[in-house]
Amino acid sequence: MKWRKFKAGALFTGTEVLPSDRVLITDEQGMIHSIVHADEAGDDVLVLDGLLSPGFVNTHCHLELSHMKGKVAPGTGLIDFLITVIRERTATPELVQEAMQQAATELYQSGTVAVGDICNTADSARLKEGSNIQWKSFIEVLGFNEGNAAERLQFARHVQDQFTTPATLSPHAPYSVSSALFHLINEAAAGEVVTVHNQETHAENELYQHKTGDFFRLYNNLSINAETFQPSGKSSLQTYLPWLNKAANLLLVHNTFIHEEDILFSKTQHPVSPDLFFCTCINANKYITSQVPPLDLFRKHACQLTLGTDSYASNNQLNILEEIRTIQQAFPHILLSEVLRWATHNGARALQLDHQLGTFEKGKQPGVVLISDVQDGRLTKESKAMRVI
Repeated sequence: MKWRKFKAGALFTGTEVLPSDRVLITDEQGMIHSIVHADEAGDDVLVLDGLLSPGFVNTHCHLELSHMKGKVAPGTGLIDFLITVIRERTATPELVQEAMQQAATELYQSGTVAVGDICNTADSARLKEGSNIQWKSFIEVLGFNEGNAAERLQFARHVQDQFTTPATLSPHAPYSVSSALFHLINEAAAGEVVTVHNQETHAENELYQHKTGDFFRLYNNLSINAETFQPSGKSSLQTYLPWLNKAANLLLVHNTFIHEEDILFSKTQHPVSPDLFFCTCINANKYITSQVPPLDLFRKHACQLTLGTDSYASNNQLNILEEIRTIQQAFPHILLSEVLRWATHNGARALQLDHQLGTFEKGKQPGVVLISDVQDGRLTKESKAMRVI
C-alpha cells in the first residue's frame, strides 16, 4: 500500500498540538494510519509550512439561504433580520441551486468536511447526494399556534422524506414553536441529534418571562395570533429544555444572550443524556445584533462548544477559519488549540460523526487541513485554511 506522509510546523490531532517532529501518515484516500516521530517516518515525507488539523465540522449553516448574500443589512437586530429574510427569500430555483453549489464549494475548499445544515425546504436534497461533504440536515419545524402542532409536524415530515442523506426533525426556536409542537418533536426525534436556535436576542427571554417585547412586532407582521401563548415566568431555555429530553445530542445555537443561571440549569437537566453542546456563530451574531456570545461563561462551566457559520444572509463567508479568527480577536486569551478542538473534535461529537471525523486517530478519515501563517499559537491576518486531503 502507498502511504501519504505529512510534516508541518505543528500537528493538531483534534485534541492536542504535537511538535514539528511528528509525521502524519494516511493512505491514499486519507484514512489515518498513524502519527510517528520524523525519525521513524522513512522517505517521501511532504513538508508543509503551517499547522495541520483534521477537517472542520460546521455545526450550524443554512445552505438554502446562500442566494441571500448581501440582501440583509448588518446591525438590524434579530426581529428586522427575520422579517427581511422572510420577505426577500423568494428566488428562482436556478438561482437558489447555483448559490448553494457555490457555497458548498467554498465550504469544501476552506477545509470543512461535515455540516449541520438547517432546512425549511428540500431545495438542498439533491446537492447533498454524493457530495464530498458529509451533511446532517436538520428539518426545521415551525408553528407557534398550539392548535396546529400536528399539521406543522406533518409538513416537516414531508420535507424530511425528500432527503436520501441523513435528515432529522428539529424545532426552529422557542419564539416560533408552541409547547405542543415541542412535545411532538421530542417524540418524533427521539434518539436523534436535535438542534434549536437559542437566546439569539434578549426579547426571547422577555417573551417567556412577561409576554412582552419585540417578538409581537414579528407576530403582527406575519399575522401570527399569539394570544394563547402563556408565559412561564422563566427564561426561554429554562422553559423548553425539559421538553427536549429524548434526543441523543442536543445542540443549542447562537446563545448570544444566555445567562449563567441558564447554563447552570442546563447542567441539571442534561448531566448525561442527551449530551448538550453549545454552538457559536460569532460572525453572524456580530452581523445581526453587534454582540458576541459569552464564551468565557461557557468555558467557566466546562460547556461543550462547537462552531458554525450560519448563512450568507448573516455572514460574508462560510469559512470556519474566519470564525476562529474572529473569536481570537474578541477573546485573545483563548488558545488556538482550544478553538480548533471546538471546530473539529467537538463538532464531530455533536453531530455523532466522531467515529469517522474530528481527530487524527487510526481508522478515521477526518480530512487534512493546512492552516498557514500561525504565529505563537495565533492566527494572523494572512492565515488561510487549505484542504490537503
